[in-house]
Amino acid sequence: MGRTFPSVLQGVNSTADRWARSARALKREDQKYGERLAELAKQHSSEAFVACDDPLEAVVFSVLVEILKQQDLHETRE
Repeated sequence: MGRTFPSVLQGVNSTADRWARSARALKREDQKYGERLAELAKQHSSEAFVACDDPLEAVVFSVLVEILKQQDLHETRE
């Protein structure tokens, strides 16, 4: 039998797709940041989604992990 409700992964992909479309509505100089957030949302597909029941929670967790990784990378370069 098939699923009667979307999986967390499907919800994450749907959210990331909406974020990508929303990025196009931003000012031109901000569009690249919106697009990057949509990319980051899918970064930790399997790892983050196992523990999260809510797709939005998984998306935010994935984005925050990547932001912290980038922050650490910049701090070690300084």
